[in-house]
Amino acid sequence: MPQSQEEVGRADKNAAAAYLAKLRLYQAYEQNDTHQVTNINMSHLQEVVDYADDVTGALEADYGNNYLDGFDNGLESIWAAQFSINDGTTVGRVSFVTGLNSPHGTGLYGCCGFHLASHNMVNAFKTDASGLPLLDTFNDSNIFDVVDGNGETPLASGITLDPRIDHTVGIPGRPFKYRNTVNEAGDMIYNFSWARDPGVYGYFGNMKEQQAPDCSCYVKEGPFVGTSKNIEFIRYADVLLFKAEALIQMNQVDDGIGLINEVRRRAAASTQRQLDAGASDIYNIGEYPMGMSKEEGLKALMFERRLEFGMEGPRFFDLVRWGIAEPVLNAYLDVEKTRKDFLSSAKFTAGRDEYYPIPQREIDFTGGYMSKTLGIN
Repeated sequence: MPQSQEEVGRADKNAAAAYLAKLRLYQAYEQNDTHQVTNINMSHLQEVVDYADDVTGALEADYGNNYLDGFDNGLESIWAAQFSINDGTTVGRVSFVTGLNSPHGTGLYGCCGFHLASHNMVNAFKTDASGLPLLDTFNDSNIFDVVDGNGETPLASGITLDPRIDHTVGIPGRPFKYRNTVNEAGDMIYNFSWARDPGVYGYFGNMKEQQAPDCSCYVKEGPFVGTSKNIEFIRYADVLLFKAEALIQMNQVDDGIGLINEVRRRAAASTQRQLDAGASDIYNIGEYPMGMSKEEGLKALMFERRLEFGMEGPRFFDLVRWGIAEPVLNAYLDVEKTRKDFLSSAKFTAGRDEYYPIPQREIDFTGGYMSKTLGIN
């Protein structure tokens, strides 16, 4: 395949190599029927490194560029779904799917306020005095817990944050899509009332998938919102962390940590846009030291993937790949169900819940063949 394509959006060598790196990384974790890892295949891990090295790309200078109109198919984009607007069709070929996750309780947007961040996820962005994540204690207390009379959630005293939080989550009292004033789009300070049902699902919003209503990429069709912003399947940060994971698993820990730190340095430099609504001292993000053990390196890698790709979708599949979905998700539920009643009976069952159910109509479409080959009764 060519290194690049003349027609934007078509798969090229970069996309193929990145997908092969991802494939070999998943294949490297050999598992039993209950998704416990029984072996790590080192030859597959070496292929991850080799394929990652075939990918040409770079990190965007600012983390937020990945989530704003005007940066589609840029330095960091390796493979993405393409959308368009003002293309001669009625409303454009826009993404209404991500639009369903726009803020619900405001006239600026529309339906429906899905895909919200949890307290657990928001708390993960805490940092210690050296700017590193609180890997084991981040969820012991909530960063934002009390909504005041203005519908805002003041930051608890003394807490510092990874700046990626304000690129990822809508938080009452803080700017949404880097706007903190009333402008053509309206008042863009995220408000408690913007949440779909704060008493049930919480009040943190989804920011990465949204654009400001005055963006030329934005269209509203009745109550539904769509944008022409690409949806990224793989970006260069993914490739770096694929390679970092493989290196750490192969005991080349310092090399892997160096790649994680490359991602963290970009995050540290991503505070130029208006993010903090006046508080200039809340961000503190540092680099991991060299000389970490393999276990420490893997723990850092796993946490870094959560922070870097928050609200982008790979978290569940990462947990399944690592063979830790059951303990991590049940520990998450044990605490989160005390915060949200609708989770009171939730439980993750190993060996079953790693998969989505196959739709009945797909089973029917095969005339019974799928049932026989997969042993479905």
